[in-house]
Amino acid sequence: MTTTAPTFDTSNSLTDHDNLTTNRLRVVFAGTPEFAAISLAALINQQEALNIEVVAVYTQPDRKAGRGQKLSASAVKEVALANDIAVEQPVTFKKSSAEGLSARQTLRTYQPDVMIVAAYGLILPIGVLETPTHGCLNIHASLLPRWRGAAPIHRALLAGDDETGITIMQMDKGLDTGDMLYKVSANIASDDTAASLHDKMAALGATAISTVLKDLAAYKAQAIAQDDSQANYAEKLVKTEGEVDWSQPAAAIERQIRGLTPWPGAYTFLAGQRVKVLASLPLNTLQQTNEPAGTVISVGRKAILVACGKESETESLATTLAITHLQFAGGKPMTAEQVCHGNQLNDSDQFTSESK
Repeated sequence: MTTTAPTFDTSNSLTDHDNLTTNRLRVVFAGTPEFAAISLAALINQQEALNIEVVAVYTQPDRKAGRGQKLSASAVKEVALANDIAVEQPVTFKKSSAEGLSARQTLRTYQPDVMIVAAYGLILPIGVLETPTHGCLNIHASLLPRWRGAAPIHRALLAGDDETGITIMQMDKGLDTGDMLYKVSANIASDDTAASLHDKMAALGATAISTVLKDLAAYKAQAIAQDDSQANYAEKLVKTEGEVDWSQPAAAIERQIRGLTPWPGAYTFLAGQRVKVLASLPLNTLQQTNEPAGTVISVGRKAILVACGKESETESLATTLAITHLQFAGGKPMTAEQVCHGNQLNDSDQFTSESK
């Protein structure tokens, strides 16, 4: 793990620094899922050490969830309520609506010095970004300007990146385009899934924002502009991205399985029935075959070997993927050994796309 932090010239920000260290920072936190809740909990637990006070929490309105479709509070709301912190759940901040104007006025009443934002899910107009004295800081799960947007953790895995990290960014009107106050990187392991990498980034994000708040004036004074020419975008995931195209090389499919776990999950079809591909072995050694893509080469106790596409056009043989966990339609997740002892999959069976 490495960090990128500016070398501070404290003379440039002495007045701001004195103000920040003398007075306790009034912090408003805005976030919704577990990723954000980890940072919120860390800030609440360190209020004395960081000389801050979390005065309010903003989160998405309660949503219906589960089979019973009961209203469910966000992970951030649960943390706030457990610590007796005021919770606000506006549906909009747009000044064109009465609800938005009311939400802006409510935010002003909290007199925030800074607003910390992490996976909030609600657009913050420039009028909101400028309400706190020191603006809004975003905890973003990538090494900006790489992977701006909604799904940076998943996109890093899908692209086969070797590392990712957290960027603490000063928010502006663009999509993750603001100046960078602090960056910390971490390696992506060969067995990382979106779930495991999410947990790593959530913990790293909590540490990173705490680091910045220890000396906010200095980090703000030495903020670095992003190089827009190096930017790329992490588009929001859609369910159809989970369908496996077996004509792709095994390496790409292996990344797809890890990058889409747990949602939307990788899947294929066998005799018209959907089969979830839950896990596969890392590609430490690349086995090859001349079988057509999607063919089940062997159903073994340790793994199910499936033919994939060629690694490149110059290769004469196709690659293979060793699947360790599957889930057939209407059934429970199964290991390769459990599949091997059953009769739902056999050598020479063909995995296909939905359209075939």
